[in-house]
Amino acid sequence: MTTVDKKTEMAEPVAVAQPPGLFRRAWSFRQAKIGVALTAVVVIVAIVGPWAGPWITGFEANDFAGKPFKPDGIAGTDGIGRDVLTRFLAGGTSLLLYAALATALGVVLGAALGMLAGYSGGVLDGLIMRGNDVLMSFPQLVFALLAIAMIGPEGWLLVLVIGISHASRVARVARQATVTVVGNEYIRAAEMYATPRWLILSREVLPNITGPLMVELGLRLTYSIGYVASLSFLGLGIQPPAADWGLMINENRIALVVQPWGVLLPVLAIAVLTVGTNLITDSLASAAAGRGGKR
Repeated sequence: MTTVDKKTEMAEPVAVAQPPGLFRRAWSFRQAKIGVALTAVVVIVAIVGPWAGPWITGFEANDFAGKPFKPDGIAGTDGIGRDVLTRFLAGGTSLLLYAALATALGVVLGAALGMLAGYSGGVLDGLIMRGNDVLMSFPQLVFALLAIAMIGPEGWLLVLVIGISHASRVARVARQATVTVVGNEYIRAAEMYATPRWLILSREVLPNITGPLMVELGLRLTYSIGYVASLSFLGLGIQPPAADWGLMINENRIALVVQPWGVLLPVLAIAVLTVGTNLITDSLASAAAGRGGKR
C-alpha cells in the first residue's frame, strides 16, 4: 500500500457546516435587535399594565380621579375625570390580543389555502385563487366596517373579519412559494410512497416555505395592529367604558392642546409597536432573501 493510500484510508470525514436557520440569520441584523427591543417594551407594558396601573396611580381604570382634562397626577385626567396613565396601562391588552388572534387566523388559513392551491393545481387552484381575488377586491378596512355595521362591534367579529381579509393575501404568497417547491425530488419521492396529501403539505412543503410565511406573519401583525386601533378610534371596536388605546385617542382628541397625554401616550405606544414589528419583518425578509446581516 502506498503512502497516499494510507493517508486516504486514515483520513476522517469532514463535517459540512449547515447554514444558519432563518431566525438566526435575521437576528444578525442590527435592526432586528432594535425591533425586538421596541416590541418587547410595548408588549410588557400591555401585559403588566392592568396590574401595575392601580399600584402606581392608586386608581382603577374607570375610577373618578379628578376634574376632566386636568393635569392632576402623573399624566392627568381624561374627559370624564378618569386617570389617563391607569387607562393607558390597561388599554394595550385588548389591542394586542385581537391583533395577534387575527394575524394567527389569517396566516394559518391563508397558508393552508395557498399550499393546497399550489400543490393541487388545475380546477381547485383556480377556484381558490379566484375566490381570493374577490376578497382582495374589497379594501380591508371597508370590509371590516361593513361586517361590523351588519352584526355589531364584537371582539370575535374583529378577529374573524381582519383574519379573513389577511388570509386572501397570505394565500397568494403561500401558493407562489409552494409552486416553486412542488417539483423537487423529495416531493416526488413522498408521492411515490403514496403519502397522504396533508402529510406532504405539512412535512415536506410547509418547512420549505417558512421564510415567506414568517415575513407575511410580521407584515400582517403590523396591519392588524393598525386595523384594530383604527376601528376602536371610529367607535366600532372596543366599546366604552373599556380602556383601549384606539378608543383613548378618540375620547381625548378634543382636548389635545389642553391635556395632550390622553392622546400622546396611546399614539406613541402604537407607533413604537408598529416600528418594532416592521423592523423585525424587514430583517426576516432580508434573511429569507439571503442578504447579509450586521446592518
